[in-house]
Amino acid sequence: MGKKSLGVIGGMGPMATSVFFEKVIENTVAGADQDHINMIILNHATLPDRTSVILNKEENTFLDAVEEDIKLLERAGVANIAIPCNTSHYFYDKMQEMTGVNIIHMIDETCKEIHQSYGDNSKIGILATNGTVSSGIYEKGCNAYNMQLYKPNKVYQEQIMNTIYNVKSDLDIDVNVIENIIKDLIHNEGCSCVILACTELSCLKLSDEVIPYCVDAMDVLVEKSIEYSGGVVKKAKS
Repeated sequence: MGKKSLGVIGGMGPMATSVFFEKVIENTVAGADQDHINMIILNHATLPDRTSVILNKEENTFLDAVEEDIKLLERAGVANIAIPCNTSHYFYDKMQEMTGVNIIHMIDETCKEIHQSYGDNSKIGILATNGTVSSGIYEKGCNAYNMQLYKPNKVYQEQIMNTIYNVKSDLDIDVNVIENIIKDLIHNEGCSCVILACTELSCLKLSDEVIPYCVDAMDVLVEKSIEYSGGVVKKAKS
């Protein structure tokens, strides 16, 4: 398979986009520059906040803005588009209708990978923005693979949102808060794994104790981005 250019619509948020780029580099098997994939990254930081747009039913403000990015990448000749933002996938169908270029479906790819590991009737926890949780995109994704999505309670959800927006604001983060939620979902609520379904959470350094229970949607997007672009994904060391 030859190399194909990858378009990236980033800026949601900028730090998460930076982490996505670094992860693509780190996870590509490469002995020279030429072994890496070609990427065009649009760091569109002024895109409207996805959670606010969904909760306030102002979809068009986001769609109108992102359409310009999609058309720009289309003109640049990319073969696939990656969007390292879970919440934005609420608009996936409408974004895909805007272009003949394949937009990698971060949510579907993540749910598919989880199903391959845990199978039917698995109970799956989620850490995400209010917008992602209320949008039902992961619920729909899990249902498609005959799995059950388990949402955190109100107190946990507030702690998750505070952590996500503290990452965006470059404020101090208490990782223990997130780790305690993950442990509770696994050990007390009976979840098989927990989806890190916000790219800001991918910026956190989680302990070796909880990492085995987590499936990071950003990592799934990174792997698929490399594969679809003709690169070779590094296999995890056992």
